[in-house]
Amino acid sequence: MAQLVEFANNHIWLVTGLLVAWSAVMFYELRLRGQGATHVTTADAVRLINKGALVIDVRKADEFAAGHIVNAKNVGLDRLQQGEDAVNKQKNKILLAVCTDGSTSGRAAGLLRKAGYENAFSLKGGVAGWKADNLPLVK
Repeated sequence: MAQLVEFANNHIWLVTGLLVAWSAVMFYELRLRGQGATHVTTADAVRLINKGALVIDVRKADEFAAGHIVNAKNVGLDRLQQGEDAVNKQKNKILLAVCTDGSTSGRAAGLLRKAGYENAFSLKGGVAGWKADNLPLVK
């Protein structure tokens, strides 16, 4: 133990760098773990939809009309922020929030979880990720 203390005293910059790197890794891992609870990949989204998940598209109406996931319901983020119950009190239903790139749907999933919908998820990458994986959209 005395050798470890002596090493740390002799190489303060090395030890400081190690501690900073360790802190950065821990912060990054905790952030990913927090997001991982609500963000799902397109493959996981397909599985959820096949299990009966309700897809909530939070994009603007014109973007929704240009192309959306089959059976998706267009509910604006502003309606969710106002606390409207856009899902008709189906608290036990699996909800999948979708937006253009995945950023807005993450907020929507968070709002839905705060409203009591424990099974609310966000599509990572949004509709852009959905298209990139060559999955179908309807108009």
